[in-house]
Amino acid sequence: MDNVDRGHRVEETDPPPATAALDRFVDPVVGISSGTITYVNDAARERFDITAAGKAEPAAVFDSWATLEDAIDETTAGTARRVELEGASDARVHRDVTGATIVFEPESDDASPTDDRALKDRAINEAPVGITISNPDLDDNPLVYTNDAYEEMTGYSREEVIGRNCRLLQGEDSDEEAIAEMAAAIDEDRPVTVELKNYRKDGTEFWNEVTIAPVRDDSGEVTHYVGFQNEITARKEAELALEHRTEELEYVLDRVEGLIQDVTDAVAGSTDRSKLEAAVCDRIVEEPAYDAAWIGERNPAVGTLEVRESAGGSPEPIEVDADHPSAEAIRTESTAVDVRDGVTHAAFPLSYNGIEYGVLTVCAADDREIGDREAVILSALARTVASGVNARETSRVLATDAVVAVEVELKDPSVPAIAISAATDCRLEYRRSVHRTDDRTTSLFTVTGTDATADALTGALEDRPDIDCRVVVEREGECLVELTAEDDLVAWLSERGARVESIESEGRSARVTIEIPRSADVRALVEAIEARYTTTDVISFQQRERGGETRQEFAAQLEAELTDRQFAALQRAYLGGYFEWPRPTTGEELAKTMGVSRPTFHEHLRTAEAKLCRGFFGEG
Repeated sequence: MDNVDRGHRVEETDPPPATAALDRFVDPVVGISSGTITYVNDAARERFDITAAGKAEPAAVFDSWATLEDAIDETTAGTARRVELEGASDARVHRDVTGATIVFEPESDDASPTDDRALKDRAINEAPVGITISNPDLDDNPLVYTNDAYEEMTGYSREEVIGRNCRLLQGEDSDEEAIAEMAAAIDEDRPVTVELKNYRKDGTEFWNEVTIAPVRDDSGEVTHYVGFQNEITARKEAELALEHRTEELEYVLDRVEGLIQDVTDAVAGSTDRSKLEAAVCDRIVEEPAYDAAWIGERNPAVGTLEVRESAGGSPEPIEVDADHPSAEAIRTESTAVDVRDGVTHAAFPLSYNGIEYGVLTVCAADDREIGDREAVILSALARTVASGVNARETSRVLATDAVVAVEVELKDPSVPAIAISAATDCRLEYRRSVHRTDDRTTSLFTVTGTDATADALTGALEDRPDIDCRVVVEREGECLVELTAEDDLVAWLSERGARVESIESEGRSARVTIEIPRSADVRALVEAIEARYTTTDVISFQQRERGGETRQEFAAQLEAELTDRQFAALQRAYLGGYFEWPRPTTGEELAKTMGVSRPTFHEHLRTAEAKLCRGFFGEG
């Protein structure tokens, strides 16, 4: 159609895409330049009875021209403003350097057939998501409409995007597959929804969920495309962060799964501490992710960390108070990670049940970082190593002859023997401990004194539900008792590689003598005792040899041969005077203390006696 006949342009040329888009606006649009109307669309020509652009003065057409003229003068080029018009619908003035474009809102005439259309137009323009309309009949399918939310989301004004393709929001990191998917949907006249990274006018990135759908006329032909833009930056970043964390965790697990298994095997298979630590360091360095690993131990004499075992390299002695992750891990008893000379060092304290065994330090390869998840896994590996070291140190208590005998005085009432002696006129002497099948430790004590009766002893512990006192044998002025407590001193020390030699409790204190392998960290164990039990006094340290203690070796070998029930039966029989005559206790009474029948007790006792004889006479 000839554009001059329609009154859209003075020149007899096809309108540019932007003008053609405005022709289709349902709102009246008027262009003003140099005080003259230069453009009107169909809606404006119908509403204001303008026959052609360029042939009417604004003042003769608009009753509110004075207000509009002031608004145009006050609007900065490149911006827009809303103008309230008295007695008429409001308008929006868009100003550029050559003139202004005025878009009038629909009139609010209840009888007007355009009410529904106007309501839809306002709803679209004020929708909280970006809405665009493009015309595929025009070259490059340009945008012919955008709403306010689109402007706010992208930073582009309507004037800057009308007549341009929607790809103006795309950039170097926009997903090519998503872009191709949108292009294919347009070619096939079908709707599509994609998520891709877009760019605002100022260059900032945002994630956009774009939905494009064809709009068809009554005959089914596609006349336009409508687009919905929903900013999903927060959601997308959260999704990407979760994916990254999942990938990182899977990567870490894949890399260290075999390492953990092999270190666990090394802990289980090593016969002594040095071999265990060497095997752990060697296995860690076999991983391409780590260049070096070493285990250091505090030297209290000089206040440094000194390397015990290493692989791939090790440092010189490090001051305990130095600014180094290994020293920090020892001081804080927690994981420490730091980058030194471009290499990530991660240090993990080796401690078990409060006993310090040193520090494990690993150095990452290829300037690689050690993340939080990897550090957590390596920390668990360090705890496995510490438990293995503890087991080796504990096993040396019976095997070594070179020990340090430490005598301490305890006054903490949490110790069961002290709780009894403080409440009665009794003296308790430690005889031996038994490990029950439920992993609890029971300690046997001989109790002497005027209150050495079952009633007095159990009565003294009425307010101590954490201590179970069971009288095994009761004689005049003397009892043999079993003490089972949640806080068992003997079990606690045994778990830390120390053997209790004696406990003598009287009044409100107890003298305890323990033996610790000379090669163990005696200082760390004593500090652990002082931290656990209040008012602890160290009486003496004495280095000694166990040479010639064949009775203890024999007892240890025999105990290894006996089952728990056989050992318990033999021990109760001996300590309860069962082998004396006349017997102060019967087999039935001893059976009750074990919770078994008399025949079962005698069966265990006879088997234990047979093993004892075989051991004594060298037959087994």
